[in-house]
Amino acid sequence: MDNLPARPSFASKRFHMALCGLLLSLLPIFASAAATQDIGAIRKAVDSFVRQNTAGQSGEMELTVGAIDPRLRLPACDAPEVFLPTGSRLWGNATVGVRCQGATPWTIYVPVSVKVMAQVAVAAHPLSAGQTVSQSDVLLQGSDLSQLPPGVILDPALAIGKTVISGVSSGQAFRQDMLRSPQVIQQGQTVKLVAKGSGFQVSSEGKALANATLGQTVSVRTQSGQIINGIARQNGVVEVNF
Repeated sequence: MDNLPARPSFASKRFHMALCGLLLSLLPIFASAAATQDIGAIRKAVDSFVRQNTAGQSGEMELTVGAIDPRLRLPACDAPEVFLPTGSRLWGNATVGVRCQGATPWTIYVPVSVKVMAQVAVAAHPLSAGQTVSQSDVLLQGSDLSQLPPGVILDPALAIGKTVISGVSSGQAFRQDMLRSPQVIQQGQTVKLVAKGSGFQVSSEGKALANATLGQTVSVRTQSGQIINGIARQNGVVEVNF
């Protein structure tokens, strides 16, 4: 009888039962935590998606991924898919979608801010309609392209020498539709036709059938009566390429 093991006490049994009960009660919590999608991983996926789809933009991009509610409990997803909702663009304040096609599908939308900072050609002072833009009329100014209308001019050389169509206020960004190229060909003017080809160049004279600005296509009647289209250049030259 002396060799029989001692029986566990009543208090010891109660302790073990309580411990087992505590562990069983925590199992759903552990399982839920293990099966919850990492919000930080979603933010990283959105950041990577936006940067890949805005590569090559003019200027320097500044990206901010908006907050995702930390209380959001999404089922874990092996391969979350980031997408751009229909009608949206990665410009200014935008929204990016993230979805899971797994056993428990879900979709959320994450706000993003996409700024594109660049040097923009702006008016150094007010300019009147019909005024030709000179070098002293243009300044470069750092701006967020996402907050400006389409067609703003980044290179001052693309504004200098052109004519203002309507008034421009001081500090206003130049746009392509605000300016027109100078008129270099007058209707009825005698022009020099220069034909260029592979290894040859010939020239002749003709009369312009319309006004034309620099770089614009214009029709010219040759001395033989033939009508040829060419590109208006400086000094009354019309260039024809073969």
